[in-house]
Amino acid sequence: MKVKYPINLHKALTLFFVLGLMTLYQNFSVTAWVYLALHGTYGILWLLKDMIYPDKSWEEEVPIPVGIFTFFVVDLYWVAPFILISQNIEASPPLIGVAISMNLVGILLHYTGDAQKYYTLKYHSGLITEGFFARCRNTNYLGEILTYTSFALLTQHWLPFVILGLFISLIMLPNMLKKDKSLSRYPQFEAYQKVSGLIFPKLFLSESEKNIISQQN
Repeated sequence: MKVKYPINLHKALTLFFVLGLMTLYQNFSVTAWVYLALHGTYGILWLLKDMIYPDKSWEEEVPIPVGIFTFFVVDLYWVAPFILISQNIEASPPLIGVAISMNLVGILLHYTGDAQKYYTLKYHSGLITEGFFARCRNTNYLGEILTYTSFALLTQHWLPFVILGLFISLIMLPNMLKKDKSLSRYPQFEAYQKVSGLIFPKLFLSESEKNIISQQN
């Protein structure tokens, strides 16, 4: 099976899983509804993204046992809504506002970053050094991290943050470094690396780095 199948299944079930938890624990608080809206919509957008501009890395064929294992691994992201709903956790209005804002920024960076990458490489192979990737080499990963951080914030519990940290350190970061190694084959990568951050945008540049940007443009 393709590795994307268990991941897509998880995304498709998230809305129903969270709604099921709300029904099971009779928790229909504002915080629970906000969480349902944010995480459920994230899953729907993921499926739409896969239909419109799929990520080639998720097209890899894996044995069925690996696919089943992948499904249960990504299900760790369901720990956050379980804690929030089963323990009837209420977030304050300011915290809800921060979580929603962080989620929106994360969604923007993740899905538009992936869209830029997909359509740029579709018509022109090579380094992408403009737009969402001008100052950050992994804008899409940054967006995903912000999105899941917003879910963890609503739970006000340490465990979702630990789980996110494990995904970052064991999956996301190695993929970023692997991508850097692959891009290093391009002669202009060294200059691009100086003006862009691995995860976070490089906002403050020296004069020499500003010259690199102007030469790229």
